[in-house]
Amino acid sequence: MTTDITKSTLVHPNGVHPLGVAEPTPVADKPKRDPRVLALQRFAMSITAFTILGHLLFGFEQAPITPIVCLLVGYASALGLEALDAWAHDRTPEYAGSLRALAVFLLPAHIGALACAMLLYGNATLWPYLFAVVVSNASKYVVRLRIKGRLRHVLNPSNTGIAVTLVVFGWVGIAPPYHFTNWLHGALSWLIPVGILMLGTMLNAGLTKKVPLIMAWVGGFVLQALVRWLLLDHALVGALLPMTGVAFILFTNYMITDPGSTPTSRRGQVIFGLTTAAVYGVLVSFGIVFGLFFALVITCLLRGGVLLVARARGRVPA
Repeated sequence: MTTDITKSTLVHPNGVHPLGVAEPTPVADKPKRDPRVLALQRFAMSITAFTILGHLLFGFEQAPITPIVCLLVGYASALGLEALDAWAHDRTPEYAGSLRALAVFLLPAHIGALACAMLLYGNATLWPYLFAVVVSNASKYVVRLRIKGRLRHVLNPSNTGIAVTLVVFGWVGIAPPYHFTNWLHGALSWLIPVGILMLGTMLNAGLTKKVPLIMAWVGGFVLQALVRWLLLDHALVGALLPMTGVAFILFTNYMITDPGSTPTSRRGQVIFGLTTAAVYGVLVSFGIVFGLFFALVITCLLRGGVLLVARARGRVPA
């Protein structure tokens, strides 16, 4: 009589796992990463790299200390405003709990600060830049609506900071178009803009899903140029020329696509992009400069009004 006992006789009563054999540990599903956070991380890395290269190699006109001071003021104002709002509404600040929560919270402030430092030109003084950074962060708390139980900001933060600064400081302007490729020559002078365009398109196609908005904005920009040419006798080449600049590429891929202040639906994105282009055409027709930034502010406010009406009619839950 053999004393050998084969493994087949040591089967668990439930018939699933042999006795004496460790039950395999279930493999937990890999947690999905928030696409919004991924997009913010990619945008933050992109604008940081572009800022460093801009001051070292491209020929940015602002003083090199400008982005550093803007970042410090941006972090401080974002943390201060969030702490104040959390205290006022008796809630926990979004940055509390972990270093990761703090880092994620500061990503929008990081992007906004570097955008203000890159796109504005305030000559030798830092105050306009710092004013723009503070306004950028404050706009997220001053103009907002309660949608589906959450308070959401209406305005594009960095664009609002830049637009308000242009109004308040009449002697401040937008960074000159040439400064994005000031020190580049030959093929690099057009390869860099192409690289920015490709990177921004990939980010928006893969993470923010704002391609319909971008297509509508670009198509609407061409349409408003044609309308101005046909009806107002504006030079067609001159009306289309802004599209060839790096500033337009940055605005199209990194400014107007802000996930927090733009629609998510395909139809909503198309309407938003076309409206921004139409408002820009009207502003330029009246001789208003810096139309890109003012057009986006007006479009965001119009969208806020639509949301307010929809909420009043019960189509959007408060």
